Amino acid sequence: EAAALRFARGLAREDLDWAWMRGREQLGESLRSAARAIAPLLDQLDAAQIAHLESRLAEDNRKFSEENLEGSEAKRRSERAKRMVKRLQEWFGTLNDAQRERVQAYSARAPLTDALRDADRRRRQTALLELIRKRAAGNGLADWAEGWDRGRAPAYEAASRAQRAAWFDLLLEIDRLLSPEQRSEAVVRMREFAHEFSALAQGAAKAGDAAR
Repeated sequence: EAAALRFARGLAREDLDWAWMRGREQLGESLRSAARAIAPLLDQLDAAQIAHLESRLAEDNRKFSEENLEGSEAKRRSERAKRMVKRLQEWFGTLNDAQRERVQAYSARAPLTDALRDADRRRRQTALLELIRKRAAGNGLADWAEGWDRGRAPAYEAASRAQRAAWFDLLLEIDRLLSPEQRSEAVVRMREFAHEFSALAQGAAKAGDAAR
């Protein structure tokens, strides 16, 4: 709801910084809670189940490489622009030519981080499998989950910051070009999410009361 109010009046850089920090906080809380719930199960996996998990991670890595790392730099930047247009249109509806041009410019200037991201994914997966093999998920999984952006290689950390700065620049440019209808569509969607989250929270609270 707070995001909807900020977006309705038009975005400023501090709004994006606020959203980023609040999103990180909420993600950290959610990941820690989920990790605590699933850790006992992971500590009971047998060797065959661990091997199956490892094979699934390897398949995910293969797909990630196929979708994000193959082809020329020009092709990967073009594909990124297409994904970005699709993502933005989920919030604002159809983008006009000027808005699409801004997306193309963003994709041309923002660093490509997928290779660095791939290496970091594999580092995190190795740490996860080590926890599971040692049956140490109960002690370490919550910290592993909440620390999703800790321990990155300096090159990846720097590239991520540069990409986020370019993304914020794009959002501010798009915001200035939004029609009243596009802005309204985004605000309505944010408030729909707020309503759904409130309903989920109330349902969880009632379930907790019933369990007690």
